[in-house]
Amino acid sequence: MIILGLALAGLAALVHVYIFYLESLAWTSERARATFGTGTVAEAESQKALAFNQGFYNLFLAIAVFAGIVFVAVGELAIGATLVFTGAGSMVAASLVLLLSDPSKASAALKQGVIPALGVVALILGLAL
Repeated sequence: MIILGLALAGLAALVHVYIFYLESLAWTSERARATFGTGTVAEAESQKALAFNQGFYNLFLAIAVFAGIVFVAVGELAIGATLVFTGAGSMVAASLVLLLSDPSKASAALKQGVIPALGVVALILGLAL
């Protein structure tokens, strides 16, 4: 179960690296504007600085998860699990904030939060058994 939890958290981290790419590097592109419903290039330009910053939050959460996986792999279970719980748990919390603040974004919140939530649950179960 620990391996499943780490795999799901790692997958969630990869999703967040992609979100980082869209928000911080490709914000005004057609793909990013379609994904985030930004509309025109001018609208995206006006939000570019905020998106750039937010993208790095997503990247840092992914890095925490990846670092946690590495620590578990080298035998430092407590450190690794703590990092994975911090990164993936923050992903889940952010998805709940998105859902509660704007229910029309439920689809995005689910894409952002379900995989890390499953990873957290599997890791908890793996550690408890």
